[in-house]
Amino acid sequence: MLDARVRTAHADAWAAEGVLREPYGGAVATLRGIRVMASGLAHPQWNGADVTGPYSDLEGARAFYAERGVEWGARVPAGLPFKAGTHLFTMPLMGLLAGGLQPAAAVEGLEIRQAGPDDLETVLYVDTTAFGSDRDLYRPWTQPHLSAERITVAVASLDDDAVGTAYCLRSDGPAGPAAYVAGVGVLPTARRRGVAAAMSAWLVSQAFAAGARLAHLQADSDEAARVYARLGFSPAGALDVYVDL
Repeated sequence: MLDARVRTAHADAWAAEGVLREPYGGAVATLRGIRVMASGLAHPQWNGADVTGPYSDLEGARAFYAERGVEWGARVPAGLPFKAGTHLFTMPLMGLLAGGLQPAAAVEGLEIRQAGPDDLETVLYVDTTAFGSDRDLYRPWTQPHLSAERITVAVASLDDDAVGTAYCLRSDGPAGPAAYVAGVGVLPTARRRGVAAAMSAWLVSQAFAAGARLAHLQADSDEAARVYARLGFSPAGALDVYVDL
C-alpha cells in the first residue's frame, strides 16, 4: 500500500538526517513503536520522532531527547489514536513509484544544477527569502546537505540569477531505496513559471536513475499538490504533527 510505504520512507529520510548529523551531535534510535532522531540543533522542527505503532515507547523517546536537552515533535499516522502533546497540524503526503514520473513543462531560460559547498550563501539566500525564514537559523541545517553523499541540492537560475532551490535525500531503510524531495523554494519574482516543478522533476529523475524505487514529499498546500500531481505523484495519506510532548 502506497500510504504505508511513504510513511515508512518519510521516517527513513529523517533517520538518514540523524545519521548524517552524528558528527554535530545528531543521533537516531529505534524504540518500541517509535523511531527517534536528533539533529544536533536546538530547534524542535529538526528533532522529530516517527510513531509506527499504537503502543509507542514515549517515555523512551522523552529520555532520548532529554539527554540531548532539545525540544521535539512527533509525526503520527493520521487516524492513529495518540493522546500525548498538542496537535500542531496535519501534513499531507504524496508518493511516486519509479517509472511514473511525468516530465515538467519547459521553462524558457531555466538552468538547474547541483549545488556544492561553495554555494552555501546562494542556497541560503534563495531558501530563506522564499520561505521568509532566518538565514542564520538555517545555516547549520543547510550546510551539511551541500557535501552529503546521499543529498542532492538543486539551484535553479533564470538569466544567470538564482531563483530556486530544493533538495533530495536518498534513503535505504525499511521502505527500500527512496528519495525524499523537500525544501522546494522559489523567489517571489519567479513564481508561477514552472520552476518548482522543474526542480522537483530534475531531482526525482536523478534519484530514480541512481536506484530509488519510490519518491515522496509533503504537499504544503493544495496548489503544491496540483503541481506534484502533474508530475505523477499521488496522495499517500497524512501525518499528524504533535508538539509539547
